[in-house]
Amino acid sequence: MTEDFESRLESAISRGRQRADWKASQERRKELTEEEKRRLHTSHRLTLSERIEKAVQRVADHFPGFQQEGMYGEIGWGAACYRDDLRLEQGRRTNQYSRLELVIRPLSESHVLDLKGKGTVMNRELFNRNFFTPISEVDLEEFENLIDSWSIEYAEVYASKSR
Repeated sequence: MTEDFESRLESAISRGRQRADWKASQERRKELTEEEKRRLHTSHRLTLSERIEKAVQRVADHFPGFQQEGMYGEIGWGAACYRDDLRLEQGRRTNQYSRLELVIRPLSESHVLDLKGKGTVMNRELFNRNFFTPISEVDLEEFENLIDSWSIEYAEVYASKSR
């Protein structure tokens, strides 16, 4: 009986190890490879960069004097619009700087799609935000909605302060 028990025990342990190996190999297949993550990030970045450029351009078009610039490289890909006004109040000069910047940051070791937004109105920071999601779980519509809402929020605050 001991030999029978011992052989059954060893068989059960062997089956358990095989099952664990099989599960691990299935999970590895489900995970995206490094190259697939890079490809997905590039695809999302291109789509969202176009959305950013259009949103920033539309904000700039509503306020004369804003200049637009494309952004790319180490800081990310996107667009910004800015304006530097000179104010004269009671004989004193002051500069009023305003800027909206939205970028998709480069792929990092954390493998997330990262949207960064910064807004400054009349020398005061309005927002400095990041929104990120693991690259395999990205919902482009969610990012597009954020781009739109941050741009609209900026335009609303700028309009209220610039009068």
